[in-house]
Amino acid sequence: MSEKKTKTEKEPKKKKNCKCGTYIGGQAVLEGVMMMGKTCMATAVRDPDGAVQIEAKRIKRSDALKTASKIPLVRGVVNLVSSLVRGIKTLSRSAAVYGDEDDEAEPGKIQKWFVEKFKISLMDIVTGLGMFIGVLLAVGIFFVLPNYLVGLLTGAFPEVFDNRMGGLWSGLILGGIKLIIFLAYLGLILLLKDIRRLYRYHGAEHKTINAYENGVELVPEKVAECSRIHDRCGTSFLFIVLFINIIVYSVIRWACYINVIENNVLQYFAGLGLEIALLPVIAGVAYEVLKLLAKYDNGFVRALKAPGMLLQKYLTTREPDEKMIEVAIAAFNKVLEMDADETVAETVFVTSGILSKMLDETKKKFAAKEIDESDAEWIYSIVLGIRRSDLKNERTVKPSESKRISEIVEQRLNGRPLWYIIGDTEFCNCRIKVDERALIPRPETEMLADITIRSVEDNDKVLDMCTGSGCIAVAVAKACKGRGVSVTAADVSDAAIMLAKENANLNSVDVNFVVSDLFKNVHGRYNIIVCNPPYIKSTEIPYLQREVREHEPRVALDGGEDGLDFYRRLASEVKSYLTKDGMLIMECGEGQTTEILQIFPRRDYAIVLKDLAGVERFLKIVF
Repeated sequence: MSEKKTKTEKEPKKKKNCKCGTYIGGQAVLEGVMMMGKTCMATAVRDPDGAVQIEAKRIKRSDALKTASKIPLVRGVVNLVSSLVRGIKTLSRSAAVYGDEDDEAEPGKIQKWFVEKFKISLMDIVTGLGMFIGVLLAVGIFFVLPNYLVGLLTGAFPEVFDNRMGGLWSGLILGGIKLIIFLAYLGLILLLKDIRRLYRYHGAEHKTINAYENGVELVPEKVAECSRIHDRCGTSFLFIVLFINIIVYSVIRWACYINVIENNVLQYFAGLGLEIALLPVIAGVAYEVLKLLAKYDNGFVRALKAPGMLLQKYLTTREPDEKMIEVAIAAFNKVLEMDADETVAETVFVTSGILSKMLDETKKKFAAKEIDESDAEWIYSIVLGIRRSDLKNERTVKPSESKRISEIVEQRLNGRPLWYIIGDTEFCNCRIKVDERALIPRPETEMLADITIRSVEDNDKVLDMCTGSGCIAVAVAKACKGRGVSVTAADVSDAAIMLAKENANLNSVDVNFVVSDLFKNVHGRYNIIVCNPPYIKSTEIPYLQREVREHEPRVALDGGEDGLDFYRRLASEVKSYLTKDGMLIMECGEGQTTEILQIFPRRDYAIVLKDLAGVERFLKIVF
């Protein structure tokens, strides 16, 4: 049978590089890019530490706004106002990532007063004032100044402009002045280094959207090859607004014959007011034109798009580096993720803030997860380098401090114990390193160490059984330094012994460490044996706090069916390792002391001691 294909059996045509449009648009911000989708917006910023932070918010629109955004002409005005408000807020938020990081500078009296009195930072006030002044300057430069110049011109040549055609000419001249100011403004701000960098992020935004629309993989090296020019750019929109403004206002001036004369204040403000009043209408028309142009690609449409494209190419975009593109991709991908899945949580930037507000917010988060609010206080106290009692004194938390707090809070909310996150803790005037290799020292353990230290005499030999992090052994060795006291520490866990050795080195003390299952590898006799053995019942471990059962070593918690297994093992061997009149000091679980004393019937005497809560917690047994 022939292998040849008939004419009807044609090979399927290979598709050319497919271009798929996207609803996602963007905006360059300080050291980053904002992308907006159908249901959310995400702003990615590279912070001073080089990390990419993402703030993602769900877009909440009222029913009226949703309806208005679908009506032709009206939707242009709605989108213009929304974009302006959103743009200002986004720029402000990106700037907040770069708050005052001058660690040496002492806040001034005015700044302290604002923080304490109004719970707002001076930076917030300066930002708001800056935006207000910016709006005034924009009105002055693009509305008041052009009308004033036309007024001067028409006043100087009344014979030329004092007729209906003069109204048309004044409108065209007004438009020409606006165009010159617009182009001059875009050119002059390029002299600013920060603006040039902003335009590079603008280029990164366009490249990312172009890459997605052309089916290019969103990785920096491939996105970098795409164009930094896009036909839906805001620059093109502004030019179309300006162009339509020139036509519409010139026609109205001709039809209505509004002559702006320098000495006629009423006519001057009438013309200025009309121009501002027409701006929403012009914006609505410009939006529809831009949407229409984006749907087609032919010679005529390309000619109409050309001015906006040229402005992008030579003024408002610059070539980004791959790190900038990485930021734009992060924002774009976040929008795709959130639009596809409404359960994806919002995120916020880590910025400076007011201490009391930040602490209260953290406590609320902890309360929702049933985490003790004291953990929040410890986090702020440690990061800010102040006492917990001083947290009531209002101050501004710097971005670097806020970032560290946020990192710790996130780990804590995920269930990791606070002191594992911090990495060390204070224990009996010692700095003790803590991690998942051993239990975190509790206040009761500190009391056990203190009882032991007060029981030690000169030249005694002390054994710390089940040493864990080595906190008791290290505390005893440090407190008894110079008294001829020797300290040995034993634990069944190699990892725990490694951690204990690190703590001995950290505190510059000599301790003899032994890996041993209780007394298996221990030799000699000791004046004091101190032990904090596992004493939690096996059946109770699943009901312990999440951070304890999921992160702290079970071998250091599980005391068997009744929690007393290790006490029985101690009772069977301890006398062979104690000197005459030697002492065993132990920590016990709540309600266990009576049963434990029954396990040690052969003793000279025993003392039961209580913890700070009044619970019988410690036993001193002398043999």
